[in-house]
Amino acid sequence: MQSLIGTGVALVTPFKKDFSVDIEALQRIVNFSIDGGVEYLVVMGTTAENATLTQAEKELVVKTVIDTNKGRLPLVLGVGGNNTMQIVEELKTGDFSAFEAILSVSPYYNKPTQEGIYQHFKAIAEASPIPVILYNVPGRTSSNMLPATVVRLANDFSNVVAIKEAAGDMAQAMQLIKNAPKDFLVISGDDMIALPIVLAGGAGVISVIGQGFPKEFSEMIRLGLNKKVNEAFKTQYFLSDCIDMIFEQGNPAGIKQVFQALGIADNTVRLPLVAVDDSLAERLNKFVKSSIKLE
Repeated sequence: MQSLIGTGVALVTPFKKDFSVDIEALQRIVNFSIDGGVEYLVVMGTTAENATLTQAEKELVVKTVIDTNKGRLPLVLGVGGNNTMQIVEELKTGDFSAFEAILSVSPYYNKPTQEGIYQHFKAIAEASPIPVILYNVPGRTSSNMLPATVVRLANDFSNVVAIKEAAGDMAQAMQLIKNAPKDFLVISGDDMIALPIVLAGGAGVISVIGQGFPKEFSEMIRLGLNKKVNEAFKTQYFLSDCIDMIFEQGNPAGIKQVFQALGIADNTVRLPLVAVDDSLAERLNKFVKSSIKLE
C-alpha cells in the first residue's frame, strides 16, 4: 500500500492540567504533523494512552482527528488487545470508513504461543473490513511475534498488508524484509533504527518523535527511501539524543514534554504514568530551543 510508505506518527492524546482531553491541543498536534510533511496519522495507538481513556473519550479523540484532518492524510486506527472475540466484534460492528487500515498489537499479558498469535490475527483478518497492520512490540507484550508467523499471516491473508516491527532487532527486521511477500510492508516501530530499517528495504516508520519534529524526521525517512544515505544520517545523528531522551522516562511522557516546550500542548499524562522529572524536562527544553534556533 503506497499510502503507508514513509512516516506515520502515533498521535498522543493531550490533556489539560485537570486531566481532561484537550481538544484544541489535539487539533494543533494534527495540523503541526500534517504541515510538517508526514505521510499518515495513527490514531489510538499505545502512545495515545488509550488504556486510560473512557470509551466516550476515545470516540471524541477519533472524531477530532478525522474532523481536523479533513481528508488530507490517510488515517490508521489502533484496534487491538488480548481478547480476540472482543476485537472481532468491534471490527464487525464499527465504522471504519474514515480509515486506510487498522493497527493491531500482538496480544499482551496472555503470552500466547506462535500458533495462538497466528490464530488471533487470523480471526482479525477474517473480520476486518479494511487492511490490517500487525504490530510486534515484545517490550510491551512479553512475547515476540516471530518472522515465520508474520510471513505465514502475510501469505495466508491478502488484507494483512504490513507489520509495525518494534522488537528493536535489526536482524529480525531484515529477516522479515527478506522473507515476506513482495508487496508486504515492514514498517519500523523504533524511531532510533527507523532509518537503518528503511535502508535495508523497509517501508518507513510509525513514529513517536515524528510528531514533535515532523519536518526533520519525515524528510530523513524520505531521504532514506531514496537511498540518500549521508544526508539522511545527518538528521539521524542530530535527532538521536532527543530520541533517547523522549523514551528515557516512558512514552508518551517524553514527547509530551517536547510539545510543552514547543508551546503546542501541556505535558500532562494520566496515572500510572507521570510527567518527566525536572532534569529531563530541562534537557528536552534545551534541545527543542536549540533545534528551533537552527531552523
